[in-house]
Amino acid sequence: MDPLAAAVIFALFARTFLFQAFAVPSPSMEKTVLTGDRLLVNKFLFAAGGRGALGRILPGRAVRRGDVVVFRFPQDPTRDFIKRVVALPGETVEIRDKRVIVDGRLLDEPYAFYADDRVWPDDAGVPPDHRRRDQLASRTVPAASYFVMGDNRDDSNDSRFWGAVPAANVEGRALFVYWSLPPGSSLASGGAAATLRRPFDALARTRWDRTFLPVR
Repeated sequence: MDPLAAAVIFALFARTFLFQAFAVPSPSMEKTVLTGDRLLVNKFLFAAGGRGALGRILPGRAVRRGDVVVFRFPQDPTRDFIKRVVALPGETVEIRDKRVIVDGRLLDEPYAFYADDRVWPDDAGVPPDHRRRDQLASRTVPAASYFVMGDNRDDSNDSRFWGAVPAANVEGRALFVYWSLPPGSSLASGGAAATLRRPFDALARTRWDRTFLPVR
């Protein structure tokens, strides 16, 4: 086989079954993951036993509470989202004054970030999205589904608003940041000189302190 063809086939295989790059487009996971972070996602971890011989030989496990996962957005599967799993299939989850309670137990969430000190009450006079952000009546997570939330609890479009994520939509677990470029950094073309400067601009703007930072 031609070496170039072999390399292309391996790259396609790796992207389909093993790892995938993912660029974070929003602040919903701050301070854990920042807008502009580029992540490597482990695609085989949750696939053990589910992809024939490949699933049996690769190390894998079930999704756990606390995993940061990339998934196809249930309302638009062409879009990828990244959130943290807070409740598993069959568990009950509720939110009281921004605090998450699973099966009657208050979760310890050191990763949660609150940008807004205000707590919206469960009051009919409060807009529904405001109430749902900080208060959520107890509900049971459906079978083969996960309740997910962004770590930036006051600025995240997540299961509080559109429900649980089907297990089939989960693409993998975020591993680490391989590159991070602040939002607003423009690498767009602007003539030959700009094209030549682009790699150097990217290096200058890179948040090097985030390189190879594990996602936990």
